[in-house]
Amino acid sequence: MNRLFSRASSRWALVLGLAGAVLCFDAQAERVRDLASIQGVRANQLVGYGLVVGLDGSGDQVRQTPFTQQSLTNMLSQLGVTVPQGTNMQVKNVAAVMVTTRLPAFSRPGQTLDVVVSSMGNAKSLRGGTLLMTPLKGANGQVYAMAQGNLLVGGAGAQSGGSSVQVNQLNGGIISNGAIVERNVPTTFARDGLIHLEMNTTDFSTVQNVVLALNKALGANTAVALDGRVVQLHGPLAPAAQAGFLSRVENVDVKLPPARAKVIINARTGSVVMNRTVRIEEAAVAYGNLSVVINNQQQVSQPDTPFTQGQTVVTQNTQIEMRSDEGTIKRMTTSANLADVVKALNALGATPQDLLSILQTLKSAGALRADLEIV
Repeated sequence: MNRLFSRASSRWALVLGLAGAVLCFDAQAERVRDLASIQGVRANQLVGYGLVVGLDGSGDQVRQTPFTQQSLTNMLSQLGVTVPQGTNMQVKNVAAVMVTTRLPAFSRPGQTLDVVVSSMGNAKSLRGGTLLMTPLKGANGQVYAMAQGNLLVGGAGAQSGGSSVQVNQLNGGIISNGAIVERNVPTTFARDGLIHLEMNTTDFSTVQNVVLALNKALGANTAVALDGRVVQLHGPLAPAAQAGFLSRVENVDVKLPPARAKVIINARTGSVVMNRTVRIEEAAVAYGNLSVVINNQQQVSQPDTPFTQGQTVVTQNTQIEMRSDEGTIKRMTTSANLADVVKALNALGATPQDLLSILQTLKSAGALRADLEIV
């Protein structure tokens, strides 16, 4: 059996980010709704603890999950069923779960929400289960929705004779429209006609362009930049007119400046993502590949003559070999656009791990004109 630990074993992946990797840096136009959100208009997280019943023997094991039995006893007592103290219920068709969802802004009582149900015990599968009525609470402990319904589990599995096969996750599922909103959260986004836009990213150039576009489309002094992320709008005082005003604001086109140069490296997958404003100054790069080969073979040793006291044994013969490719030095010329950067990196013929090290070294040497982010 051969095991090859080589830095050159995988093909290097270079994913070119941002739509249309063009060679020029012309400004692009985007709508305000794609660049910012309205301050105060936000969703709220809800969470609840409940029980899933109707499982086909794949529920929690009571001995290892005592909270399931306790929850089941409390639920039965609320329904008028008294369970004698000390009773050891072996109910394999019940599982304790956590239920989560998001309460959107402007939600009203009676509105339905999708919920995610996840097992918190040792249940083997939630497939075919039904979630019993579960209150969903916010961070303040108040109940804002009630969840109940049949689970939809996307996974599948089977087992027999000690062998098993499974596709996707069986301990989690969703219930479409499984929760009903019981209480709304007041949403306030305007005070005395003042509305604040929060940019998705902090960039003074983007904020300034948004202000100029809004003032040009809606009138002078409509928008004012407060900092590198927030834009203040002077909207109408009447609440009935604010919706129409924000609709016009969200559909205003803004010409964006070139994005900040950034290179994102995923050290786990060996992928590199860069935008089109990345540049490389002239530099010389030297690199080499190192690989270790381990060859493990089994050999059988038998006695020299038959009918003796000797025994046949199996021995391991392990050989370790280290290979080092000759290092090379190559010149990288100054690149003006993304296409030149890609050509320069391809000319090196580097593997994924080599490419990660090369980009880090180029950044340290000041030859990489971009922010380097490692995830």
